[in-house]
Amino acid sequence: MSGALRVVEARIRGRVQGVGFRWFVARSARALGVTGWVRNADDGEVEVRAAGDAARVGELLQVLRRGPPHAMVRSVEVQDLPGTMVDVNAEFEIIP
Repeated sequence: MSGALRVVEARIRGRVQGVGFRWFVARSARALGVTGWVRNADDGEVEVRAAGDAARVGELLQVLRRGPPHAMVRSVEVQDLPGTMVDVNAEFEIIP
């Protein structure tokens, strides 16, 4: 990583389950070189934890706000976390 490490946790609200949102996030994160995970939450939201170069994580957050074509993102709540919260050597995963 060339820049500062940034680790975030995001909760995405709206029509974000059943529309390919997790696959969209994983594909986008991998393309950006961001590690972490994405999963559906029991309350109908999607949760993301991502780590990587601060600029690349910022780009991923923009992707989350847009979502895939059939999604309707109402809000994205982002919390910055300590750098130890994600294994930065791991690949971005979709988890149950």
